[in-house]
Amino acid sequence: MGVRAPPRLLELASQSLLQNEALAIVALEELPTELFPPLFMAAFAGRHTQALKAMVQAWPFPCLPLGALMKDHQPHLETFQAVLDGLDILLGQEVRPRRWKLQVLDLRQNTHQDFWTLWSGIKASVCSLLVPEPAQPMQKRCKVEAQVVLKPAQAPVEVLVDLCLKEDTLDETISYLLKKAKQRRSLLHLRCQKLRIFTMPMQSIRRILKVVQLDSIQDLEVNCIWKLATLGRFVPHLGRMGNLRRLLLSRIHILPRTTPDQEEHFVDQLTIQFLNLPHLQKLYLDSISFLEGRLCLKTPLETLWITNCLISESDLAYLSQCPSVSQLKDLGLSGVNLTSLSLEPLKVLIEWTSATLQDLDLDECGIMDSQFSALLPALSCCSQLTTFSFCGNPISMAVLESLLHHTMGLSKLSHVLYPSPLESYEDVRGTLHLGLLAQLHARLKRLLCESGRSSMVWVSASPCPHCGDVNHWVSSVISDHDFPL
Repeated sequence: MGVRAPPRLLELASQSLLQNEALAIVALEELPTELFPPLFMAAFAGRHTQALKAMVQAWPFPCLPLGALMKDHQPHLETFQAVLDGLDILLGQEVRPRRWKLQVLDLRQNTHQDFWTLWSGIKASVCSLLVPEPAQPMQKRCKVEAQVVLKPAQAPVEVLVDLCLKEDTLDETISYLLKKAKQRRSLLHLRCQKLRIFTMPMQSIRRILKVVQLDSIQDLEVNCIWKLATLGRFVPHLGRMGNLRRLLLSRIHILPRTTPDQEEHFVDQLTIQFLNLPHLQKLYLDSISFLEGRLCLKTPLETLWITNCLISESDLAYLSQCPSVSQLKDLGLSGVNLTSLSLEPLKVLIEWTSATLQDLDLDECGIMDSQFSALLPALSCCSQLTTFSFCGNPISMAVLESLLHHTMGLSKLSHVLYPSPLESYEDVRGTLHLGLLAQLHARLKRLLCESGRSSMVWVSASPCPHCGDVNHWVSSVISDHDFPL
């Protein structure tokens, strides 16, 4: 059993000072800057709410990374409220204290990880945003303190937070934050880089978004079961997110009683708002029921995933000519049924993006041998391709071998995820024969070794032969090492 390290003198001093909160608050005016973080940590962990209120009002750094501290110390509601109350008191003053420099209250948990460890004496580097005020000679500092006690109010304080809206009832800490942001709208700016929306009534979502600076949102996920009309009520907010980089829209469906004119109106609204997203780079559309025949992309994209949607041959033709996708790095069409479509437009699209495409996902598309063979010349041109996945397609062993030969020259291709070939099934019901499957895997492995690409990893995923569950996969890895099935 290890011996627990004794507390450091700095920790003991902070704990001792906080035993008398009134004395600790008075001492803040003379407290050296480097002692603020360890004292704040001790006050936060010990739930000394009055000391926390006072320390926020005298915080000598541009940023208070509270989220990183909350990650290590599960905050008590009263403790979190004390920090916001201290900030609220400060914002209500016409002039602000001399030592106060706070510009940003960062509630994100994965930023500024080094700040608290630096000031507790463990590490020796920190973000420039958190650099304290420069040390002054004692005589000069005393002179400044005598002459300047207060300074005029400055710019609004920004609160950085990532929001995840899951339920009708929000977390108590987030609810309290939104309340304060609403009360101090002009002086407390709530900025949210990442926003996730799951199950929450639209009325509640819109009420929250009124408090958030929408131009601060860069990453948005709408992962709800929404009607198209509900999306239409959200779309005006989307158009104000002018700095959005990543957007995921999922499970938007049309009610049977929706008229064609209504449907067209809502889709047109969405299309118009896309024009207001000039910085969009990554777009994910999943289970969107109104997408067929209506693809419309305006900004240059790095990532385009259209999954579990119906699209037409004309949609593929549009993509193959759309300037917005000419520099794609990631393309995903998983779950899009392509069985009855000509894949010539997809071939053109792959050729067009061959200089930039890194990841290609064609899982569960129903692609047949003849269709897949037509894509192989285009695939062989993708010089930057690192991962190619096409599981769940009825492909024969001959076509798999042809794929292997066509991709031998792709030096960056390291992972291929492929379906078990048709020859490994015993019957039309899809029963796997494990012996045949092992033989076919061994054959592919031998071909990889003979071609000098034994380091390339080929992974096969197939429905479990024991339970028949298509969601329970059997994987086999082919590389320069042997892996059991």
